[in-house]
Amino acid sequence: MNVLVTSISAKVPMLKAVREALIRAGGGGLLFGADLDRECIGSFFVDQFWASPRIDELTVDELIEYCHSHGIGAVIPSRDGDLPYFAQWREKLRENGIHVMVSDKACVELCADKLQFANHLLECDFPAIPACEGMTFEAERYVVKERFGAGGAGIGIALEKEEAARHAERLRHPIFQPYIEGTEVSVDVYVDAKGRTKGVIPRRRIRVVNGESQWTATFRDAELERMCAEMAERLGAYGHVLFQLICDHNGQWHVLECNARFGGASTLSIAAGLDSFYWFLLESRGVALEEIPFRRSERELTLIRYPEDRIL
Repeated sequence: MNVLVTSISAKVPMLKAVREALIRAGGGGLLFGADLDRECIGSFFVDQFWASPRIDELTVDELIEYCHSHGIGAVIPSRDGDLPYFAQWREKLRENGIHVMVSDKACVELCADKLQFANHLLECDFPAIPACEGMTFEAERYVVKERFGAGGAGIGIALEKEEAARHAERLRHPIFQPYIEGTEVSVDVYVDAKGRTKGVIPRRRIRVVNGESQWTATFRDAELERMCAEMAERLGAYGHVLFQLICDHNGQWHVLECNARFGGASTLSIAAGLDSFYWFLLESRGVALEEIPFRRSERELTLIRYPEDRIL
């Protein structure tokens, strides 16, 4: 069974992790990569590259035909913009023998809507940061961000009230949240095909550049891990998902958002034992994960992301 990773761009560490999982899963499968950019860096790190059309121009029948003609039985979307498409067609693709590491449509839509996400978690008694479409609450500082989508594009952080109002005028669908100062944390979670959490790895975001961890380190917190496992299951997630949280100066957790995909620095969690790609490939072949252990690294690990040259 061959594997296709979409929107590969320059996601070389992720591609290497998928290849390693593919080798361990056996069967001699090939790694395919797709991207709009015919000259993307990731094309040098896959066995076969597909200069794919835009996701909104790709019909599901065209995708099925491509996968069948190239022996592809598993697909891993790697970009937020790909998730709604694959969530919509997840069941049809599965009926055609193509398994996708993506949550269902309801979960993907909820995670992409920061207002509804916050409200949903609060209703379920999880410590989400309250969000409103207007400044209907008083706070010392505000965060202003786009309601839909993921990432920190256009976000305004720690703004005073007048600054927040001006910043909101530059956004399409602004929402307001109280600014909470503290330590940023990411939590990687894998939820199996039966809706049960297979493993959880928290990591501190020590240095963040453009919303992505450049320096991150694993740690243990049983209560945090339990909470994130429960949140992932309540959201109806499947596969690898990534929670972003803040720990304030009083040691209280505040949930920022959930990315329903593999994160840029989530390779650290794989190294620490969260074997997401291997588990997904096994499930794609009909293997139940009950007998496959989650072996958490005994030592805590640190990841430093840096550019590297490759000479051909």
